[in-house]
Amino acid sequence: MVVIDVAAIRMRYEAVAGHLDERGRRLFAAREARAAGRGGIAAVSRVTGIARSTIERGLKDLDREAAEWPCGRIRRSGGGRKAATVEQPGLRPALRRLVASATRGDPRALLWVSRSQRHLAAALAEQGYRVSPNLVGRLLKDLGFSLQANAKTREGRRHPDRDA
Repeated sequence: MVVIDVAAIRMRYEAVAGHLDERGRRLFAAREARAAGRGGIAAVSRVTGIARSTIERGLKDLDREAAEWPCGRIRRSGGGRKAATVEQPGLRPALRRLVASATRGDPRALLWVSRSQRHLAAALAEQGYRVSPNLVGRLLKDLGFSLQANAKTREGRRHPDRDA
């Protein structure tokens, strides 16, 4: 029976984990599992917290020739989270409808919204969309809005003497 030195694996992983990207962690875990031999995948998974399927994918990567690896990529093409506007196609039009009544400024020069990103995110969440205030900010910027309004402008308030 082969005994796997999990303390040594843990020590090596902790020494390099902060410097590795997704692919580096996968390849490190695969190398450790291969070096450990039988039961290595389970031991490395337990010690590092990396999923067994990820370690197995790393083993396949190790078996591949370096020329077959996608140049400069960490994940395979199409990997990763899809954009929120792709997963939720009605998100951008829903945001446009929400800001239509709250839009201020000159579209040619500076355009902004009088509602906060947090309030817009809450209104979109009520409609069933999964959004954060940061995502709302990115979408507004894509739509051509400035993310800050003129501090001296108080829309909706009128001064009777100055407006006369």
